Amino acid sequence: MATQLLFYESALPVSSQRHANWSVEVGADYAFTRNVNSVPLMAVEFSHAAPEYAIVFAGRDNDVTPAVVLGLRRNENNYLTSENKWDAKYIPAFVRRYPFVFSTDAAANTFTLCIDEAFKGFNQEGRGERLFNDEAKPTPYVQRVLEFLQEYQAQFRRTQSLCRRLTELNLLEPMEAQVTLKSGAQLSLTGFQVVNRDRLRNLSGDALAGLAKNDDLELIYTHMQSVGRFSELVNRLAGTAAPTGNTQEPATA
Repeated sequence: MATQLLFYESALPVSSQRHANWSVEVGADYAFTRNVNSVPLMAVEFSHAAPEYAIVFAGRDNDVTPAVVLGLRRNENNYLTSENKWDAKYIPAFVRRYPFVFSTDAAANTFTLCIDEAFKGFNQEGRGERLFNDEAKPTPYVQRVLEFLQEYQAQFRRTQSLCRRLTELNLLEPMEAQVTLKSGAQLSLTGFQVVNRDRLRNLSGDALAGLAKNDDLELIYTHMQSVGRFSELVNRLAGTAAPTGNTQEPATA
């Protein structure tokens, strides 16, 4: 399932010394996601993602994060077309932030903007948006990237709080998705968790009130409803899903 770097190959700090003459051309080519079958999702994205993706929880113990399932087989993204287009209306922020990412120090007090230098849109031919102007100052494009990643980081902390509460209340349980294709072939998807409905139903009134007060209860029900989207993945794997246009969001959600 998901990790925090996934398709990043060579993420290095952005600097005027190293990248003075470099530009970034970001288009609609999502080939870099071809070999991932899930990506992390922020809590604020649940309502946007639930109509099109199955939202699960990856990891275990105290290291749990929400994720959207992109494929039923390892190293396969069924939301990517043969032309490397994203075939869904909503694109997760984890995908949209590429090729940029924050790195942190050991204490997670300092954040450094990095770029994946392996990204094929990273160039010295002036294609796309420059990173630095002629005075070696960050361009407005870089400022917008920083704002996006700062908001992403804030939403990451909010998402961590949700996962801590789910863990503390022992609401998560491992799930295995068994899928039979029209050809008769069977697939088994493991390595993720979902909220146990009975455990949620049996929480004390105070615990439920606490979840409702923090808007976590709404997120939990959105997650549980989204699990039914696994049937969409079966259709996509069989090549029967109807194509949909996608939207690029300027912020995390």
